[in-house]
Amino acid sequence: MMSSAADMRLDLPKQGRDHQQTEPLRTGTSMTLRRNSLARRRAAMGYTQETFATRLKLDRSTVARWERGVQSPQPWNQADVAEALGITPEVLDQYLTETAASAAPGQDHVSLAPRRSSGVDLVAVAHLRQEVQALGARYDRTPSIPLLADAGPTFGQIALLAREAPYGRVRRELKAVESEAATLMGQLVWDASQRRDQDSARTYFDQAASAAREVGDIIAEGQAILRASYLALYGDRDPRAGLALTRHVAEMTSASSSALTGLALLHNAEAHAMLGDVRGCEIALADAEVHFDKITENDPAYHLFSDSQFARLAGSCYLFLGHHRRAQNILEKAARATGRLSKSRAIILGNLSLAQARQGEPNAAAAVLHEAIDIIEATRGGGGMNIAFDAARELRRWRAESFVQDLHDRLLALMTAA
Repeated sequence: MMSSAADMRLDLPKQGRDHQQTEPLRTGTSMTLRRNSLARRRAAMGYTQETFATRLKLDRSTVARWERGVQSPQPWNQADVAEALGITPEVLDQYLTETAASAAPGQDHVSLAPRRSSGVDLVAVAHLRQEVQALGARYDRTPSIPLLADAGPTFGQIALLAREAPYGRVRRELKAVESEAATLMGQLVWDASQRRDQDSARTYFDQAASAAREVGDIIAEGQAILRASYLALYGDRDPRAGLALTRHVAEMTSASSSALTGLALLHNAEAHAMLGDVRGCEIALADAEVHFDKITENDPAYHLFSDSQFARLAGSCYLFLGHHRRAQNILEKAARATGRLSKSRAIILGNLSLAQARQGEPNAAAAVLHEAIDIIEATRGGGGMNIAFDAARELRRWRAESFVQDLHDRLLALMTAA
């Protein structure tokens, strides 16, 4: 199992690292372009930082961090940001995905780090963490295969430094970043394989949990184990294993993060639903809602939370339980709260199509499924693709209808492209 993940890391394209080593440093250029693009557009729309933050229901300091290039809007906020700026999500994505690392102060620390593992400092670690977080922010709207090409060299660099760094604060920080990077790698590998390569993904999640455990980072460890529970639930189709893992995460993080505990309980509810346990499912949903109500911006896993998550998972739960009308109503609410071009939205729409088809509404189901396929064509999300095929199978009862045949043609094209 370990050799599978290691082989995958060795086979990843090296163009990201090669580019970093051969491209001359352009002090301030990319970072300034990103900062000025956002700031100029915000000013052109008549906003100050204060009024723009008020429009988005955020602190002014958050907008300031975006414009300094030290933080990006969270994926679930990006549709609202684009709308407020009067631009498309694609244009906003161009601003946010520009590579600023080579222009950031202290970049020389990072580029020299592999040759100076014993001398790497906290500045270099901070830039590595920022690079991992920037890659993670792109996940929901970007195909995972090209992201792997960027993430692979970064992960390899972090793992090498963490392994060789002497004990002390720098090593602790490196292990924390290694956990975050390994979790992202597992997520990307699984998604890029259309949720078929459980073994490699599980190896990364195990590495992430181990690195976090070494430095006592309960949040990072819990996130890695929660990701491993997805492999059990949606890959292995083993709800009992998923039930145990999600319960473990909820228990271990209950005193540290309402956001992560709530997410674990949501997936615990889904495991109960897969087993047909209505009462267990609804108790877990109610407990998740209680924890979500306690979330503040100071929660260490705040970045994992989005407003649409509860409805997305609750809708999936009721779909598993056979309560199709209730699932449809909840999933429609989730779709309204989700960004227009995101892997999570494709999953929501796929489940919504399933709910409609199971109620004998093929035209509505087909229309929604077409929208899901539009997103899948752009993002190549493995979860959305699998559910889209499930929905298409549900529509076979109406295969003589031309609108169903059109769907099958599009799905065949998706398979060919994959």
